[in-house]
Amino acid sequence: MYQFKYKNFEEAYQSIFWYIEAFYNSKRIHQSLGYPTPNQFEKVSA
Repeated sequence: MYQFKYKNFEEAYQSIFWYIEAFYNSKRIHQSLGYPTPNQFEKVSA
């Protein structure tokens, strides 16, 4: 993402939002949460 040249703010915002929602929160595990993904942690905590 850091090497991608965005045409405007909206395009950058949508790309970053997608990355966080589709990849970071659903697939990436977090040591500080006990190794679940943020989405898994949120389901258990709710």
